Amino acid sequence: MSPVEHQQAVVLDPTDRRLINALQGDFPLTRAPFADLANALGLDESEIIERLQRLLDTRVLTRFGPMFQIERVGGAFCLAAMEVPEERFDEVAGAVNALAEVAHNYRREHALNMWFVLATEHPDGIAAAAGAIEQATGLAVLLFPKECEYFVEMKLEA
Repeated sequence: MSPVEHQQAVVLDPTDRRLINALQGDFPLTRAPFADLANALGLDESEIIERLQRLLDTRVLTRFGPMFQIERVGGAFCLAAMEVPEERFDEVAGAVNALAEVAHNYRREHALNMWFVLATEHPDGIAAAAGAIEQATGLAVLLFPKECEYFVEMKLEA
């Protein structure tokens, strides 16, 4: 069983659901965003922060933070994949995930069974990060750079 399967179901109350829905768009970009959000939801700022932390700790939410178009500030993203022998999968995942440039990593049921995203401060950092992974693992890293960008706003009702 995966770690997620071992977790007990988290019960969301109506306030949790309102908070999750409010966090998915229009988060206030002010000096006191949590206070402003609390005011909009009729809650205390400390309750907003405590609920958000509980939702993160219980992995109802896996991430809370801004999404950046890194290319606009000179950086780069790139999807990457590797064909990893099953007996080395955990070892290679550890080596890949040890790099600060690895944003996230997924196992897939495919010949290319490890997929991850590289995020670097400069476009030339992508090749350097891929090279470091190849050096550390002895395995080829295939890069799939973005050819076209689409904006799809996705909000999930809690």
